[in-house]
Amino acid sequence: MTSEHADDAREAQEPDASRIALTWTGEPGRQEELTHGMLLDQAERAAAVLRRLGVRAGDRVAVHLPLVPESVIATLACGRLDAIRTTLPVSLTVPELVARTRESSARVLITADAAFWDGAVRPVKALLDHALARGGTSAPAVDRTVLVVNRCSRPVSWKPGRDLWWHEALGVPSAAR
Repeated sequence: MTSEHADDAREAQEPDASRIALTWTGEPGRQEELTHGMLLDQAERAAAVLRRLGVRAGDRVAVHLPLVPESVIATLACGRLDAIRTTLPVSLTVPELVARTRESSARVLITADAAFWDGAVRPVKALLDHALARGGTSAPAVDRTVLVVNRCSRPVSWKPGRDLWWHEALGVPSAAR
């Protein structure tokens, strides 16, 4: 009897993998849906990438993303590792980003190439790049990795050895069309 109750409890906690878990509506005409299975799969992939990049329990991961599905995936990935997600709002100015990246001491940062605001494409990664160049950390020679989510398919500056495309690192197709 205990076994039956355990099975019932497990089924109640594990949603049907094919049910929609997240619906995102962005710039005009763009909508994405992720099922529970897709969301959990991408969270596990992201956690594996963060683990390969040296993120361990208690480490901080700075997330500088607009409201996109990858923000939720990054949060779930941090939770799987017991890492601390630090949010860097995309509305911050470069001086504010300098201060927040310094405070976070995150070695891994997740950002987007750009984002849609009020019908226009606005830079996201470029602001973070400026902040990191202006001394985003007070610690000497912090080795950082920047994972870049491709949301707007715009050219971005790239620092080899530091910058990685999110979709390539996770082994999933790019969401940008």
